[in-house]
Amino acid sequence: MTIEVSDDLRTELMEINFGPHHPSTHGIFRFIATLDGEVVVDIEPYLGYLHRGIEKLAENKKYMTGFPLYDRLDYIASLTYELCFCLALEKLMEIEVPERAQFIRVILVELQRISSHLIFYATTGLEAGAYTPFLYAFREREAILRLLEMATGARMTTNYFRIGGVKWDLPEGFEKELRKFLSKFPSRLEEYDQLLTGNEIFCQRMKNIGILGPEIAINIGVSGPTLRGSGVRFDLRKAEPYSGYDRFDFDIPYGLKGDAYDRYLVRLQEMRQCLRIISQAIDGLPGGDFRARVPKVIKPPAGEVYMRTEGTRGELGFYIISDGSANPYKVKIRAPSFVNIMALKPMVVGHTVPDLILIFGSIDIVVGEIDR
Repeated sequence: MTIEVSDDLRTELMEINFGPHHPSTHGIFRFIATLDGEVVVDIEPYLGYLHRGIEKLAENKKYMTGFPLYDRLDYIASLTYELCFCLALEKLMEIEVPERAQFIRVILVELQRISSHLIFYATTGLEAGAYTPFLYAFREREAILRLLEMATGARMTTNYFRIGGVKWDLPEGFEKELRKFLSKFPSRLEEYDQLLTGNEIFCQRMKNIGILGPEIAINIGVSGPTLRGSGVRFDLRKAEPYSGYDRFDFDIPYGLKGDAYDRYLVRLQEMRQCLRIISQAIDGLPGGDFRARVPKVIKPPAGEVYMRTEGTRGELGFYIISDGSANPYKVKIRAPSFVNIMALKPMVVGHTVPDLILIFGSIDIVVGEIDR
C-alpha cells in the first residue's frame, strides 16, 4: 500500500546508501534511496561491483573451455547457462541431441530451479522476520545439491553439459535417490505453505506492496516469475519449447495483483510444477546415447545465432557470432536479473524502507549475472 505524505508533514529529503556489502542487497550490489522520512521517493541502482568481463573472456577461449565462465554467472543455477549456451551452438551447428541427453538435461535443470526457488523462500522468510523457513528450505536444498554432486561431480559450478549432450551418463543409484527426493518433497512443500503462505504477519508484510502492472512489466522487459507474478502467462518452456519440454505436462503459475506476495506464490507453485516435470522425465527416461558425435574441436560455421531459454529468473539468452574458428567472435548474454532490476523504481516509490527490502528481494536477483 502506497503511503501519501501531506505537505505539512514533509521533511528534508535524505539519501541513504544500501550496499554494496549488506545482506539486504543479495550480493555485491548497491542502490541509493532518496527518503522523505521513512518513505522512498526515488531509488537509483549502481551496478558493476562484481563485473568480471566474462563475455570478453569467452571470446578469447575456445568454445568448450568457456563453460566454467558461464557457470559463474548465475552460480545458484549454473546449469541453466550451460544449457542455453549448448542449445545456441547446437542450433548453429545443426546438431541433433539424443533423447536421453535431453531428458537428463531437463531433470537437472529443473532440480536447480527448485534449489534456486528454495533460496528465494529462505531469504524472503528472513527479510520478513521469520528464521525457521530458512532452516527448512536449506534442508531440502542440501538434498538437491547431493543429487547434483552425484550426477555431475560438483554441487554448484557443475561444468557438466556438453555440445551434443552431457559429460557422462547418470551414475548407478541416481534414479533411486531422485525418487526418494520426489516422494518426500511434496510433503515438505506443504510445510512451507503452513509456515509462511497463510501467516498473518507475513501476509501483512507482503501483500499490496511493490505492485507491478502487466503493461509496465512488459514495457520494461521483465521476464520469469517476476513477469508471471504480474499476471502475464508467458514461459519459454511453453511458448518456444526446447530440450523436449513440449513432451511434458505442466502448468504456468501466475499472479493476479502483481505484488510481492504474488511473486512469492508463483515461485512456490513453480516448485510443484518442477516436480511434475522431473517425475515425467525420470519415468520416461529413454535409453541410448547420452551425447551425440561431435568434433573434438568445436568450429561452428560462420554465422550468428540467438537462443533463449526459461532460466530460473527469467528469459536467458545467448547471442553468438562465429567466424568459423575455434573461438567465438562475439558473445553477448541476455541476463534476466539485469533487466528485472529495472523494475525496482516503479515498484518501491511511495513505500517505506522495510517494504523496500521485501520488494527488492521479491525480484530474486543474482548479482553475478547482472554484472557479468
